[in-house]
Amino acid sequence: MPLHSWIARATPQAGADGLLALRVGRDEWRVLAESVTGARGWLAALWADRQPGCQARVYAAYHAEGQGLVATLAMEAELACPGIEDIFPSAARMQRAMTDLTGVATTASDSRPWLRHSTWPENYHPLVDTLPELPGAAVVDRYEFVRVEGDGVHEIAVGPVHAGIIEPGHFRFSVVGEKVLRLEERLGYTHKGIERLFTDLRAENGNRLAARICGDSAVAFSWAYCQAFEALAGCVPPARAAYLRALYLEIERIQNHLGDLGALGNDAGFAFGLAQFSILKERWLRVTEAACGQRYLMDAIEPGGTRVDLLPDAAKSVASHASSLAIDVRDLREIYDEHAGVRDRFFGAGEVKPSLARRLGLTGIAGRASGQEFDSRIDLPTPPYDVLHPARVVHHGGDVAARVAVRFDELQESCRLVAQIARTLPEGSHRCEPGPASPDTLAVGWIEGWRGPVIVALEVAPDGRVRRCHPHDPSWQNWPALEHAVIGNIVPDFPLINKSFNLSYSGHDL
Repeated sequence: MPLHSWIARATPQAGADGLLALRVGRDEWRVLAESVTGARGWLAALWADRQPGCQARVYAAYHAEGQGLVATLAMEAELACPGIEDIFPSAARMQRAMTDLTGVATTASDSRPWLRHSTWPENYHPLVDTLPELPGAAVVDRYEFVRVEGDGVHEIAVGPVHAGIIEPGHFRFSVVGEKVLRLEERLGYTHKGIERLFTDLRAENGNRLAARICGDSAVAFSWAYCQAFEALAGCVPPARAAYLRALYLEIERIQNHLGDLGALGNDAGFAFGLAQFSILKERWLRVTEAACGQRYLMDAIEPGGTRVDLLPDAAKSVASHASSLAIDVRDLREIYDEHAGVRDRFFGAGEVKPSLARRLGLTGIAGRASGQEFDSRIDLPTPPYDVLHPARVVHHGGDVAARVAVRFDELQESCRLVAQIARTLPEGSHRCEPGPASPDTLAVGWIEGWRGPVIVALEVAPDGRVRRCHPHDPSWQNWPALEHAVIGNIVPDFPLINKSFNLSYSGHDL
């Protein structure tokens, strides 16, 4: 069935501009997924909702042919949701997490728990059940890793506790000598019950929790949440607020790219790069604090607009420093490009070819380094990106060098956007007062964070509290791709390859 036939059936979806909603039957669930992949589309998010005494529902957000589509499947009692992991491999872990949290099963062959590690009772689902009294001893899950057999093959287990101050994740390498034959990840160690915590909040306050889902993407998550809430509240933020939000988002993008480029230089044995980019990042954080009152913009965005305004002198300072930063970064890029040792470590390492990237649904900066062109700021533009027209940054090498190049190019473009926004801020108020949110209606926020598209699906109860909130980080799509990127590389190159993706544990584990 062609995708345009599905789109003809769809209706407008509350939330981000350009989204459509579609209700499908159980026998149509996989047919729709096949239509999306046939149109060279990809799966953006997958989640479920099961309230006591209510019919369970499964949702999938897709993007294809320039269109965002949110599909809803109302589940019949005792029937499993048809699995789509053979169509979209990135769905496999989303489906497993969905089952852990809500108890909604799928027909997928891999039914291993994903978020449930220990101490959860066997039939406990945190978004549905009340936690019973815990047993005296922890319930230890025996996780069955996929074994690789053969002469000379052995396993290296790394984590979840690491030597550095980083988040926990377990990586099981199957190797011959130092060459990696297979990598299997196990995550979920930073599960905090975020989706359950949302239901304790009034909807107008949920942006503060959203900003704390993933600290390096606070602006993206809080904006996506506010976008969904404002759609339910019938609130359109003023133009100045939209520009300020874009400014904050680009500031956050610059902060992360500066940190990553320094760390990647260090992982390649080039400590000079770390030192120089650390200086630039610290200067940028100080500029941010002077202009916005915070080094990291945790609570800059709130329903109806922004928490604080930007004074004229501060706007001029931000624009000036962004232009200066772009020059410094350009000089450092030349040093990286000309350094033989850095080139040797970057080129050819951790390659994900464009064909494989498309099959796996690789997205965000990692996807654009492997020829996947999607950028929400361009393809599903939220104001003011519809008039800012950011440049699309795409490389096709698919290796560490390509992911570094995307960061350099996006950093330059973000500096340009920050200077442009700061110099052209519209006059007027920076916020409006949202009304009450419409209950029992799904709204979906969709924002291009620095790592990739951030999605927040929100429903509000009649009493004004959050009934269901599902935040989605692009790391869900990209962690499985890392397993493929490291195949054929040597074990000592894994930290460099891993850093070139720089995926989130916290935003992924929820």
